[in-house]
Amino acid sequence: MPCCLDTFPTMCGRFSLSTPADIIARFFNLVAVPKLKPRYNIAPTQDCPVVRFDAETKQCSLDMLHWGLIPSWAKDKAIGNRMINARSETAAEKPSFRSAMKARRCIIPADGFFEWKKNGKSKRPYFIFRADRSLLAFAGLWESWNDPTDGVIESFTILTTSPNEQMRELHDRMPVILEPEEFAAWLDPATEDAAALAPLLDPAPDGILSFHAVSTRVNKPQNDDVSLIEPENNLFE
Repeated sequence: MPCCLDTFPTMCGRFSLSTPADIIARFFNLVAVPKLKPRYNIAPTQDCPVVRFDAETKQCSLDMLHWGLIPSWAKDKAIGNRMINARSETAAEKPSFRSAMKARRCIIPADGFFEWKKNGKSKRPYFIFRADRSLLAFAGLWESWNDPTDGVIESFTILTTSPNEQMRELHDRMPVILEPEEFAAWLDPATEDAAALAPLLDPAPDGILSFHAVSTRVNKPQNDDVSLIEPENNLFE
């Protein structure tokens, strides 16, 4: 789904990241503090911060990757527009994701994400975040693809799972959310067995997240300011 469309994204189709870079660096034990500007409406096909582990240096780094995984065998990078998410239950079996599931796992930092709930004939956007307002860490996969024109493009997808009871009110899927004590196991390139990773892919426990309605301005990826994550009381905007 091209990000230029003014439409309702699929799960998980938008998120925000405005946490100060030094806090992100400490949270993920990064080798360096990244230079990041606040983002409040990150959309598919855009470049986003992604945490990866370097097996040679044994350290984590934060890199900018294209959102929408482009398989190494793809003939056209547009295929990535349909691969912003991957079902965690089947990622190890699907041709587009199974190689990355074995060896190219990553983490996507976020302050929160958006979901759209039916409200009569329209849909109402909601912003979902940790109740304690700390960082979220989405489980993801990344790939490298050689574009004949632009060279190597590194891209990623966000893994989703079934919703917990709290999220079920908004959607039938939710992103896989990792806790800090799970980061090392998820990023470990030595782990290739999907069964060993399965316990990390369960829905987040109820009570960890909170959410509130936000302005429909978030429907347009061109809008990117702090008001998009603030509570919106006018439900009939």
